[in-house]
Amino acid sequence: MNKKSKDVFVLGLALFAMFFGAGNLIFPPSLGLISGKNWIMCAVGFFLTAIGIPLLGIIASAKAGGTIDDVGNKVGSVFSKIFATVIILAIGPLLAIPRTGATTYEMGIKPLFSGFSPVLTSILFFGLTLYFVIKPSEIVDKVGKILTPLLLLTIFIIIIKGISSPIGVATTLMDENPLSKGFKEGYQTMDALASLVFASVMLNTLVSKGYKNVDEQISLTIKAGVIATIGLGLVYGGLIYLGSSANTVYPFDIPKSDLLMAITDTLLGSFGKITLAIVVSLACLTTSIGLTATVGNFFNKLSNNKLSYEFIVIATCIFSAVFANVGVEMIVKIAVPLLVTVYPVAIVLILMNIFDEYIPQTSYIGAVSGALFVSLYEGLSVMNIHINFLGNIISKIPLANAGFAWVIPSILGGFITTILLNKKNQNKAYAK
Repeated sequence: MNKKSKDVFVLGLALFAMFFGAGNLIFPPSLGLISGKNWIMCAVGFFLTAIGIPLLGIIASAKAGGTIDDVGNKVGSVFSKIFATVIILAIGPLLAIPRTGATTYEMGIKPLFSGFSPVLTSILFFGLTLYFVIKPSEIVDKVGKILTPLLLLTIFIIIIKGISSPIGVATTLMDENPLSKGFKEGYQTMDALASLVFASVMLNTLVSKGYKNVDEQISLTIKAGVIATIGLGLVYGGLIYLGSSANTVYPFDIPKSDLLMAITDTLLGSFGKITLAIVVSLACLTTSIGLTATVGNFFNKLSNNKLSYEFIVIATCIFSAVFANVGVEMIVKIAVPLLVTVYPVAIVLILMNIFDEYIPQTSYIGAVSGALFVSLYEGLSVMNIHINFLGNIISKIPLANAGFAWVIPSILGGFITTILLNKKNQNKAYAK
């Protein structure tokens, strides 16, 4: 294996590890459970937003310049700062970081020590997070490198066992569009949002290895992405299948973390459940440390050092420790309106940056506005805030019944602002 092939392979494993968060494990089995016989179409939809769009996000960010600001700057500098802030808050203290603490309690502590306090768990978990974030240590990196293969091995053992000795048989069909359901469920991984932040890590790694040419960086990132995609596809696909095979075994409203633990207990017994609990808990800790440090660095830079890194990470840990106690299910419910609103905008920006050389810059603001118009309405609807006349209009948009009402307004918005702004620029030129 030559140097370039070796670098691609290592980079692919690193990219897989960044996307393969322990908290993400709870969504595929739950999706499989409710999809039943439709699990394959649900898996396709889930793959698009949980694997495909994140990979494109890495490439788009790399092409744009390597940072999340670069991705949004074509819309405007103010929008870029707001967009980046929302993304960092979503993958940070508002959703992802508290979810690591809640998942640790529900999958790691509760199954082994049922009487242990969730509040005390949060204090200990985020106390450790703060300790390692304030005093960075190579221990975390080393533990992370051990945990990812161990977690992956444990999951594959569960999947192989579930395929060879299925828990049950899927018998029901979904009432809603399975592709759309899987697509939107993939939002919960938040990996498309995280990919816009991870890109700078990938670029820095490639530069440190001597790859200076942007085209070569993008090419190697795509190849590494294929490796990461294969790994994620096997894991997510296997877990969705496990959930579908338990379609008649567990109730549809079983908590997501409880479902995975129940499946593991059935397939591997208490030893498997204990192993999964320990590995997931430690993996959640390393994820929490990485995300908290990212939040600290981002807001420290955004405030031009007016907010110290230490203050930001302390505030993040305190907030996350409190919020984690609402539980995984509640955090997931709270996440839905924000993710439904932000994800279409992120997808539009990712795709436009991918094909930037073929797209007029004047189309960015219209395309984003069109997507945001619909996604904001859908976000409000999830919160039971209904604007009837808008709902009637949006329901008539092509693809609305499939759950993709934002696509056409985004395309039309791009065309409209391109025509209007180009005409405005021409008029200015004539006036001179």
